[in-house]
Amino acid sequence: MEVSPALLALLNGGAAHDAEYGDGLSNHAPMALVALERLGADGERLNAWLTRYANAKRLRPARPVQAWPRGDAWPDRLGDRAAWPAYRGLFREWIDEEGARSLLAQALPQLLPGCAAAAFHGLIRTAYAVQVGHLAELADGLAHWASFHLPLGPLPDAASDQPDPLPLLRRLRAGDSEAPLIAGRIADAARGGDVNRAIAPLAIDAATPERLARAAAFAYAESGNFTALHLVTASHAMRVLARFSDEPEAAWRWFWQAWAHGVVAARLRPAAPVPLRPWDALVATARASDDEHVIKLVDSAREEERCYGGDDWRRAASRAVAGAASAAG
Repeated sequence: MEVSPALLALLNGGAAHDAEYGDGLSNHAPMALVALERLGADGERLNAWLTRYANAKRLRPARPVQAWPRGDAWPDRLGDRAAWPAYRGLFREWIDEEGARSLLAQALPQLLPGCAAAAFHGLIRTAYAVQVGHLAELADGLAHWASFHLPLGPLPDAASDQPDPLPLLRRLRAGDSEAPLIAGRIADAARGGDVNRAIAPLAIDAATPERLARAAAFAYAESGNFTALHLVTASHAMRVLARFSDEPEAAWRWFWQAWAHGVVAARLRPAAPVPLRPWDALVATARASDDEHVIKLVDSAREEERCYGGDDWRRAASRAVAGAASAAG
């Protein structure tokens, strides 16, 4: 993806903001800005959107970057939110010394078992940084992922003989967690290991990425569920990052684990149908939207449809735009 000078300047300046705001909510600014530019927004729109977002969300100044202690194993502080400044320093130095591709190949096997971190936003932010080739933003995305790392238990041994995830998903019961954030509800769904045992038989093959992406799009289109929206954008992000993994089967198995726990946490319910809109209208509405989730969903949906074909993602984008219009009304 070609990056405009306006987007480059905003991503450079975005390093001054913390990875979260409020009570543990993820800063979406760098992700939404990349999505907006891909949807056709010009520099004026990007600047206006960021100004409004930063003020509305009261984005916090970033904590100063810290040097990683020499000799300390980098995975030792996974899941430690206080380690974000040190992980920023570590990943920036790692990129400087070995390059982004080498860093991703080495880090992803450690990070993917916790890819539900911050409702998948570490994964998603990292993928957006990869798509624009912004190295400082890549380091910050990885730092967000590492410091919010959310392991969901070991994968049990099972005969992997079921290529279709849907029969396995039908075995799952909707979660009952009252945690206020998606990541907390996903963590609660992992207690006891029942979900892991139910989903273990999935056979990971070349069609797994499309199956999960299409199922996520269908789930969101049918429900409008906020957690399902994150499964759509996470599936897109995983497709972007999977090519850097030396062990793609293991990578997708960890993602499947997190994805299935997300389904449990979502407690999906059908919603009234919405009209199917043309892409030009969907893109124009998203480009004008102040809602970071609508922007990212429409961007990811269009990219996934370009990859796989079919109307599933246009239906998902139509749901997002309809929901935004209803909220605005």
